Amino acid sequence: MNIVILGLSITSSWGNGHATTFRGLVRELNNKGHRVLFLERDVPWYANSRDLPNPDFCQTVLYTSLDDLKQRFTEQVREADLVMVGSFVPEGVPVGTWVVQTAQGIKAFYDIDTPVTLAKLERQDFEYLHPRLIPQYDLYLSFTGGPTLDLLEQHYGSPMARALYCSFDPMLYYPEDQEVQWDLGYLGTYSDDRQPPLEKLMLEAARQWPEGRFVVAGPQYPNTVQWPANTQHIHHLPPAAHRSFYNSQRFTQNITRADMIKAGYSPSVRLFEAAACGTPIISDYWEGLDTLFTFGQEILVAYSAADTLKFLQELQEEERKAIGERARQKVLTQHTAAHRAQELENYARELMTLTVKG
Repeated sequence: MNIVILGLSITSSWGNGHATTFRGLVRELNNKGHRVLFLERDVPWYANSRDLPNPDFCQTVLYTSLDDLKQRFTEQVREADLVMVGSFVPEGVPVGTWVVQTAQGIKAFYDIDTPVTLAKLERQDFEYLHPRLIPQYDLYLSFTGGPTLDLLEQHYGSPMARALYCSFDPMLYYPEDQEVQWDLGYLGTYSDDRQPPLEKLMLEAARQWPEGRFVVAGPQYPNTVQWPANTQHIHHLPPAAHRSFYNSQRFTQNITRADMIKAGYSPSVRLFEAAACGTPIISDYWEGLDTLFTFGQEILVAYSAADTLKFLQELQEEERKAIGERARQKVLTQHTAAHRAQELENYARELMTLTVKG
């Protein structure tokens, strides 16, 4: 297929999880023989921190405005077999309107933030998607599965809503034999709704166990955060350092945003990356988590600091490693970027078949 993607960013992973998702998916689409043109809005906050300015697995072009986009890429969008508009694309509504009016192939919306998107729609906040656009996209690809897919079709009128979860690249995430620096680590950008569970499940555990070693890596944490004395804060960790980070922990903490807990069935990319490294995960609970990992066998679920401490202090080393390895095998067989590329190809084929029959 000839594919055009208009996404938030593929060149910079600073403060967003979109870049790593797009990189893995597009690399695998390229490996399968598809041609991908990635169009990204040139904005200063990414321009100053591009950690992959020129991907070698797709053509990447920066555009400066909506007018610039239309003037330079109307033909490519019109002729593509598949055009995907991502969530949080600047001026996403006019961009999407232009795409559905211009493209002759499959028109898809790729929502890497589905619960956030739906919460915004409920508030009539149409930053990058409007309800009237949803029925005009042939395919709604969602980072959230489960009942949300029915909501998108039955309430919002999507002709076809399908899950396309985040994924990981097994060439980048795998176990390494290296010195363990921390008992428990967390990787994530600060958000107001994630901070209370981070305090409850991890930082409170750190305060109760002064001998333990803890670490939080991610940008935008305010100066008001009171880090326990035994908790290190790393302000930014580029994707190239993530594997080493996970392999330097006995356990890793997973914290989920409130909108994603409410929707359920919304795994974060960090969940799969950590599992791929064989690092056992201590997660908060949300509906659908048990459809991805078996509780107690492939993932540990904490509801309090006491639960976290019990795992850290009482789990035998042999079982700790076994949990990490079972989770690694699960993601290797179901959640790589290659799996997502195949799923996207299957959805496109399904739509093309329906079009031919129609």
